[in-house]
Amino acid sequence: MIALPWDLQVLNTLAALLLLLSFAMLSQRRIVTLVNLLALQGALLCIATLLLAWRTGDHNLYVSAGLTLGLKVIFLPWLLHRLIRRLGVYWDTEPLLNMTATMLVGVLVVIFAFGLAQPISALASTATRNSIGIAVAVIFIAFLTMITRRKAMSQVVGFLSMENGLFFGAMSATYGMPMVVELGVALDVLVAMLVLGVFFFQIREQFDNLDLKNFETLKENQ
Repeated sequence: MIALPWDLQVLNTLAALLLLLSFAMLSQRRIVTLVNLLALQGALLCIATLLLAWRTGDHNLYVSAGLTLGLKVIFLPWLLHRLIRRLGVYWDTEPLLNMTATMLVGVLVVIFAFGLAQPISALASTATRNSIGIAVAVIFIAFLTMITRRKAMSQVVGFLSMENGLFFGAMSATYGMPMVVELGVALDVLVAMLVLGVFFFQIREQFDNLDLKNFETLKENQ
């Protein structure tokens, strides 16, 4: 049995840590900790991108790593922490599913994700194709985090984690997206966060909290 090169072993380890962080985010109810886990996920993604850039010699990946560091590790977590302090939202309410059921669904989602990604991995020619299944699992777990939470802030963190999974999947399958696409996605995420920040303050002003049950009540009253 041929041993993998050390850089691929490190990349596989980083991929496994990304998946573990996704499960940690799925089980976390404290929003501040949720944002910290998101920043740590971005840091692992930045390290993986740098390592892949060194392995392939693709200088565009160094730019991608810089964008990831500046946007996903520094700026967005800082902005989310600032919003949390301004809005006073520190804990999520009881999720739609209890913790045991949520983690069980998460395990089933991972199994489904690996089965779904197997044909894609077979077609990919990159050395990191074995991580595609983990990338798909991170996307699905982030989506599960979004649909099982009631606080808008937690759902935004889930959305950003899903974007991390998409980026890691593109990097695993094709060694990254074209630079123009990455810049466009980074700009879209930045603008979305600024708009959502204004949106959060509007919700807080109207309902005095960010629980999405208020929208259900409003809909029933109409």
